[in-house]
Amino acid sequence: METQRKTAIILGATGLTGGILLRLLLEDDRYGKVKLFSRSSTGLSHQKIEEHLGDLMQLEQFEADFTGDEVFCCIGTTKSKTPNKEAYRKIDYGIPVAAAKLSAKNGISSFLVMSSMGANAKSNVFYSRLKGEMEEAVLGENIENTYLFRPSLIGGKREEKRIGELLFKQLMKVVNLVLAGPLEKYRSIKPETIAKAMIRVANGTYTTPIIESDKIKKIAGESD
Repeated sequence: METQRKTAIILGATGLTGGILLRLLLEDDRYGKVKLFSRSSTGLSHQKIEEHLGDLMQLEQFEADFTGDEVFCCIGTTKSKTPNKEAYRKIDYGIPVAAAKLSAKNGISSFLVMSSMGANAKSNVFYSRLKGEMEEAVLGENIENTYLFRPSLIGGKREEKRIGELLFKQLMKVVNLVLAGPLEKYRSIKPETIAKAMIRVANGTYTTPIIESDKIKKIAGESD
């Protein structure tokens, strides 16, 4: 008897990690449909893709179509793109939490979201505190399989130029060589590694909801 293929939902498929995740899911025979929710199209044409375009700040408008087996939330902005803290919060906190609420309401049992290393709701650092608050709110929806991925600095080429980040990434290539043992989780990580690990976690059995950067690499089968 043929196993019924799953439906995955991606938020953030136009981003670096989300785009790679989309490609991997399209190549994965376990998935028969990939629903994309975003404000702009990926521009890709594939029989598995079902795009829903609109304002993600009003995610509830997609309630009827927000159905599937797994939600992969790869939403995130940067200080350079969104300097206003209120707008930043609406994206990095508001969208993932709204997605978790919709997932719980529609009976989706798996929710995987990209957070960040150092996420802590009690942190004095705005970015870390916001990610920590997001994590707490997502966990509060009590979705059966909830996983919070905390990658360190993400490598890879982006469409927009970030000179400071680019220089820091070059520095991290050298620093990675001396980060060993308990410091491994601070090594930079590839977006392909995160995407691969998210899919493996979605199709495996993991009891720990928080997955730090070094663990992400181990799950993906990569040492660096």
